Amino acid sequence: MGLFGKKKEAPEKTTCSCNGNCGTAKTQATEVSANVKVLGSGCAKCNELVKATKEALAELGMDTAVEHVTDFAEIAAYGVMSAPALVVDGKVAVYGKVLKKEEIVELLHKLRG
Repeated sequence: MGLFGKKKEAPEKTTCSCNGNCGTAKTQATEVSANVKVLGSGCAKCNELVKATKEALAELGMDTAVEHVTDFAEIAAYGVMSAPALVVDGKVAVYGKVLKKEEIVELLHKLRG
């Protein structure tokens, strides 16, 4: 009878999202994906932010699509009144300025922990 047999032990839990494979940054970054949006009308500054964001994600080894939101109603729903804005995982990370690739990489590191 299996009801009163030995209790199976639970597998060991790891505290890291990469399950102990922190050896390379590339391995760790590819395991974590983000939902990334750029909010803006489609002007040159917005397009610069889209380009820099894609470059930053590529540098981190993240295969994440960048959605460019141009609908003013959707932009206003985020509470953004000054474009362009960068939204990561549903939260406005930056608005009103164009970040450089290096700044976005640093920001993503902070947000993703």
